[in-house]
Amino acid sequence: MVKIAYLFPGQGAQYVGMGKDFYEDCPESKKIFDEVENILPNVPIKKLCFEGPIEELTQTANSQVCILVTSIAALKALYSRNADNGIRTTVQACAGLSLGELTSLVAAQAIGFPDAVRLVRRRGELMEEASQKNPGSMASIIGLALNDLKEACKEGKAEIANLNCPGQIVISGTKGSVEATMAIAAEKGAKKAIPLKVSGGFHSSLMKEAADVFKIELDKVRFTSPQIGVISNVTADYEKTPEEIKVNLVKQLTSPVRWEESIRKIAGQGVDTFFEIGPGKVLKGLLRRIDPVLKVYNLEKMKDLNIVTRNQ
Repeated sequence: MVKIAYLFPGQGAQYVGMGKDFYEDCPESKKIFDEVENILPNVPIKKLCFEGPIEELTQTANSQVCILVTSIAALKALYSRNADNGIRTTVQACAGLSLGELTSLVAAQAIGFPDAVRLVRRRGELMEEASQKNPGSMASIIGLALNDLKEACKEGKAEIANLNCPGQIVISGTKGSVEATMAIAAEKGAKKAIPLKVSGGFHSSLMKEAADVFKIELDKVRFTSPQIGVISNVTADYEKTPEEIKVNLVKQLTSPVRWEESIRKIAGQGVDTFFEIGPGKVLKGLLRRIDPVLKVYNLEKMKDLNIVTRNQ
């Protein structure tokens, strides 16, 4: 039997038009988008996803919840197509990049969809507010060993934000600290140092205020133990209890995303087939660099269902 893992994208995967074909062609997906209108009546999720404009869709408070909704709509389409062939029984694990961890928790039935929508919307708002109070930036450092980059961060006063795949690490911090660390990393032999188009210094201490308030928000929400294994970005290991989940979701805002370790953890348990569910193909690219042997299929459009269901 094929062992499958679900992967869910994070912020940055958004684009105008995402999810529209699921909405138009799959009744179960349409219900997801329609349900959100009742959950967040003042946020035009469908318009943002289907029509944009991209400037509004890209705003942190909007993009995070729109990506969550689109990803769950795609998952519902997959389950609709596979109603009778037991695909759920072959899923061994879920993982998501940053925001995607919350999508994973919905897929694993650890949190209800309405609660997740409200929580992710609030998460985006808090991160946006923190970015305005404590402006920051991020950059991708290519081709430098982790220990060397840690030294560069210490000198430049930036922080490690994402351990994405071999040879690609993202740093975060104030604009000045990121620029200084980029220069130091280049001196230490980095092949490239690429500024990222983001609105803040995510996964760094600049998000501390957001994390403190997010903890209060999390305490209002009921979590249960996941029905499918969910990997935490913070620990790169499975989280099993509601208390553990909440602690990790708070820490996640200020801690590095250990994506490469998370994928290796899942693959180490015999999973060799991954479905990237939701907008974009970033995670597929990262997996190919982590381990080219792993099979990755995107479920981004309705047409992708034919490929995915043939390879479950």
